[in-house]
Amino acid sequence: MNKVELIGHYGSDLVHAQSAWTSTSRDITDEKKARVGKLLKMLASEGHHTPFEKSSLHFLVTVDQATHIHLIKHRIGVSVNGESARYKELKEDKYYIPKDWDMKIHDDEFPEYQITWGEMLKNFTEQSNLLYHKCLEELTPVLGRKRAKESARFFKTFNSQITMDVMFNWRSFYHFQQLRNSEHAQVEVRQLAQDMLDLVKNIEGNPFKETIEAFNLN
Repeated sequence: MNKVELIGHYGSDLVHAQSAWTSTSRDITDEKKARVGKLLKMLASEGHHTPFEKSSLHFLVTVDQATHIHLIKHRIGVSVNGESARYKELKEDKYYIPKDWDMKIHDDEFPEYQITWGEMLKNFTEQSNLLYHKCLEELTPVLGRKRAKESARFFKTFNSQITMDVMFNWRSFYHFQQLRNSEHAQVEVRQLAQDMLDLVKNIEGNPFKETIEAFNLN
């Protein structure tokens, strides 16, 4: 399965508010603290999103290649770095099998062939992984280690997983949530976006509570 972990964060509702107040006065009073929620809602609704760039959310994710592409496509202000099959052999054969592929394969010619599409994909993926390592082993003495590594990965299937380090500021995180935590997004990336949001909501002390509410991410 795909996995996500929140490994670090910086900022808070107050940091966002202070950034907005820089144009007048950053001094904090009890009266100004009481207005943070209202201010953030105004900034969010009016499109004044620059103050929300002053925070950061840092995740470690292990995802399939399709979700990897969704993470790096159409992104705004997102920093992504991940393990590369070009620079190392992927010795840990991580892969993803969709949970909703539990229906039997329909085969009129071989009705006794009782296997689900999920099991078929698992078998196919494991065979591809064997070919990846065998190809790498036999191409290395012929083409050299570098070329062998970067080309043997063609045997890796689209459901192969890689681990990535992903950092958002809040503005970019909101953009990602709009784009990927949507009924129109692919199931896998939608689940990843929801898991990320749940992790942020459960940070000790709830430092982004007012920001979450301002952007209607409840």
